[in-house]
Amino acid sequence: MIATAKRLEIVEEYYFSSKLREVRQLAAEGKPIINMGIGSPDLKPSQAVIDAVVLAMQEENAHQYQSYQGVPELRQSMADFYQNNFGVAMNPTTEILPLMGSKEGIMHISLAFLNEGDQVLIPNPGYPTYTSVTNLVGAVPVYYDLKESTNWEPDFEALEQLDLSKVKIMWVGYPHMPTGARGSLALFEKLVAFAKKHSILLVNDNPYSFVLNDNPMSLLQVEGAKEVALELNSLSKTFNMAGWRVGMVLGNAACIDAVLKVKSNMDSGMFYGIQKGAIAALKSDASWFESMNAIYRKRRVLTEQLAKKLGCEVYKDGVGLFVWAKLPAGITSAEQFIDQILYEKHIFITPGTIFGSNGEGYIRFALCVKEEKVQEAIDRF
Repeated sequence: MIATAKRLEIVEEYYFSSKLREVRQLAAEGKPIINMGIGSPDLKPSQAVIDAVVLAMQEENAHQYQSYQGVPELRQSMADFYQNNFGVAMNPTTEILPLMGSKEGIMHISLAFLNEGDQVLIPNPGYPTYTSVTNLVGAVPVYYDLKESTNWEPDFEALEQLDLSKVKIMWVGYPHMPTGARGSLALFEKLVAFAKKHSILLVNDNPYSFVLNDNPMSLLQVEGAKEVALELNSLSKTFNMAGWRVGMVLGNAACIDAVLKVKSNMDSGMFYGIQKGAIAALKSDASWFESMNAIYRKRRVLTEQLAKKLGCEVYKDGVGLFVWAKLPAGITSAEQFIDQILYEKHIFITPGTIFGSNGEGYIRFALCVKEEKVQEAIDRF
């Protein structure tokens, strides 16, 4: 057998990749599974988005290779979106790069800036891909704690006590995944100042700003942020386009050019029809967000009832696509807790431990299940 690369010895298959196989097998065996584990929106994009794709199919060059940077109209739509929603001015030609989902941006940024042995500050709890990508490129994860006692925000005094001499990138993401902590402009200002002081590339992963959040923010709103920061964003959650794989990275021209050098060697451009659909989505007005959040608000109320039924304490200040909840006193393993519910009640909930050691004692519910299904989950108890 051909030996695999050594880098695979320090990464594991993504949790949802393996766990969802088990969940699908249970469903195939006839178990009435309710999947509240993964944040994959079950709602449709707007009709305007679908119409734009259908119309694009008939254009003469629709099925050819596309530009690595996306069509100019897509980049302009992304710039307009940031100007209209965050008050942030970005040059669509040099400071924005469309991505096939923001997840690929994590790899592209890491390949563009990290050398073997460089260190990366990663939130605990946080998105597991930050760690796996860091390991894949030969860099070293350095975890910084986020705790409920500090509203899931970094402890800057603790950060300053670390040896930061080898740190090249710091990952943050507000609204925070998995907890839903909102963050604030004051926090962003501290982060930018910290990054400048220590010459660290600060990357904000920002796909949840418009879900149940009355105050969407961007790290790039902070004066001088572009000097040290990039921001990732995505259409997956905001516009119900998770499977379309459309995202973006924004920042200063030199950083964007570095990411483009990687990206242009890894794909051959985004399908034209998807770009046209993304343009239509980015032009959505406030009524789109209001209609989506009306649905998610009702789901959140029911999901909090389910959490209470399980004896859990909900983190009430959370926004975004998830409900974060503390397990009942005496429960020592989040994974055992969710497995018992999966096997006995056929409801899949995510254990907090997959996001880091500070996720122990917590579980996460996704708001990607229709109200009647959430009610059915409640009724099973």
